[in-house]
Amino acid sequence: MISKDTIKDTVYELYKKAVIVLGEDVKKSLEDALKIEEHELARLNIEAILKNIELAEEKGIPMCQDTGLPVIFVKLGNVEVEDLRGGIEEGIKKATKEIPIRPNIVDPLTRENTNINVGDYIPPIDIELIDADYIEITILPKGFGSENNNALKMALPAEGIEGVKEFVVESVLKAKGKPCPPTVIGVGIGGTSDLCLKLGKKALLGKIGERNPDPQLAKLEEEILEEINASGIGPMGLGGKTTALDVKILKAHTHTAGLPVGVCVQCWADRHATTKIYDN
Repeated sequence: MISKDTIKDTVYELYKKAVIVLGEDVKKSLEDALKIEEHELARLNIEAILKNIELAEEKGIPMCQDTGLPVIFVKLGNVEVEDLRGGIEEGIKKATKEIPIRPNIVDPLTRENTNINVGDYIPPIDIELIDADYIEITILPKGFGSENNNALKMALPAEGIEGVKEFVVESVLKAKGKPCPPTVIGVGIGGTSDLCLKLGKKALLGKIGERNPDPQLAKLEEEILEEINASGIGPMGLGGKTTALDVKILKAHTHTAGLPVGVCVQCWADRHATTKIYDN
């Protein structure tokens, strides 16, 4: 039995790592963007971002004041777990108090803050059943400067791949500098309206620079990324070569009458952390 306390402590450590230490793949992509950048203001912005990342790690404090809404992905294997949701919620409460992180979760109508980053249906927990001897937990702290620029289109099948590409590019260009570019763009294609957006968010967990193993999706990722970066929006929307660090796509089968497309925008701080817990 994997105890509730183990889940709590694991989620606390994952949240702490995610908000303080940015993944090496994201850091490298920012460093690569700096190498090719010629726009003076864009270079200053990327240098400031990299310095910010360095200071966060050095001082052990969150890299951004918006420590996000905690989104949880769970891969649940053939193990027994005591009070999974309760352990996750307790871990988030502990992180809020001890890291500390900003309490972001409010009632959508009254705007009253829970002060613990937990509330009705929050955190959202996505559970995938797997045939393994462990449970894998991932936390994605999602800031809302970027989340507010997400987009959904229930496209018609006749719009095809070109329609998908056009919608994704238009959505990112419409956001301009609001989501703190250079961004990472997660795209979900197919499924239902809610599933395609969930896939877009899940796509953000992929490594920056790695292409989808499906050649068709890999080609689409490259084409969309090229079009976005040709816009010249650049870091923080102030001009430059790199508007997006990467585009990541996941797809699901869908109804014969539909072509749902979900676009999930992530700021330069593509923060997430993952670990596995075995029952021994």
